[in-house]
Amino acid sequence: MSVLVQREAADIREEWQGWALSTLPADRPAAEAAISGLYRLIGLAPPRFHWVASPIAALATVPPGVRLRPSEAVERMSEWPLPPRFTAAMRALSRELDAQLRWVHRPMEQLIRRKVHSSLSRSADSTIRRPLDLAHDEPYRLSSVYGMQCASWVAHYDALRRAAGVVFTPEQTRRLELWAAAIRSCGWWWPREGVCVISERPVTLRTEVWGDDGEVRLHCPDGPAMRYADGWDMYAWHGTNVPSWVVTDPSVQRIAHEPNVEVRRCAIEHIGWASYIDQAGLRLVASAPDPGNPGSDLLLYDMRRETRVLLAVNGSVERDGRRRRYGLTVPGFLDDPVAAAGWTYGLSAEQYSLLVRRT
Repeated sequence: MSVLVQREAADIREEWQGWALSTLPADRPAAEAAISGLYRLIGLAPPRFHWVASPIAALATVPPGVRLRPSEAVERMSEWPLPPRFTAAMRALSRELDAQLRWVHRPMEQLIRRKVHSSLSRSADSTIRRPLDLAHDEPYRLSSVYGMQCASWVAHYDALRRAAGVVFTPEQTRRLELWAAAIRSCGWWWPREGVCVISERPVTLRTEVWGDDGEVRLHCPDGPAMRYADGWDMYAWHGTNVPSWVVTDPSVQRIAHEPNVEVRRCAIEHIGWASYIDQAGLRLVASAPDPGNPGSDLLLYDMRRETRVLLAVNGSVERDGRRRRYGLTVPGFLDDPVAAAGWTYGLSAEQYSLLVRRT
């Protein structure tokens, strides 16, 4: 398979990822024109548009002049009539476009699906859907609009067209371009009959690359990873949503009172495991050479609540060339660091000792 096709697919993925994660102000005329066209696709007149600063504001706002029926409440978004109609139109177009792929070399189509569609889907899940769903006591219910507005499916067909030479009919291209224009020009939008609420894009979005195919996730070590103009923001540590203190002021005291194990882990990583162990005064139970990672030691410490923490060194090199030191909580009955390391893999100490090298 041509290396040029792989490079072009990667370039197209980066282009669409840039649009999906853009912090540029929305192009409101372009967004309204595209969404009006999508309304026409499902047989409705263009709506009135109501712009808000963030997705949170979108779900909390009732547009002026709108009297909502009980079924149109945010809590019943899965029952809204228009999202399923838009989703049906999107799926119908996808079936038509898929019918045009019969002459595409199968490995090429699979490569583009992996490099573009799958990669963008994972990035969108990590940076948009999951963080918004987890950022509040109540889910933000993006599921009803997520699929049709995610850039991954449009980017997939765009890559097949540009990198694999697939030819779509003018009418198919026109409909695909409407979806593409909406994704390129604004944030999330929530359609109702007669009115559509559209969110502006974030003003800050900080990410890191974490996957083999260019996937990204939210991460910022010194401030909010995502912030909107109305002040709504969220903090993230290597893809995990965390309270702001984990990033701005982590401390041994706060970690001790934090019930969520993932939040504790992120705060400790921010402080640094060695520094945390020193500040917290954790007692060293035992140490041993790591048979799964020659040249490195396993250190087992007492922690709290009948648990212990195993401090180890990653067997693989990070993107910056270093080997990350990390801690894993293990049951308090484990006294042998090698047995504790084996326990994290579901192995006995003897089985773990036979590993050539862990990663």
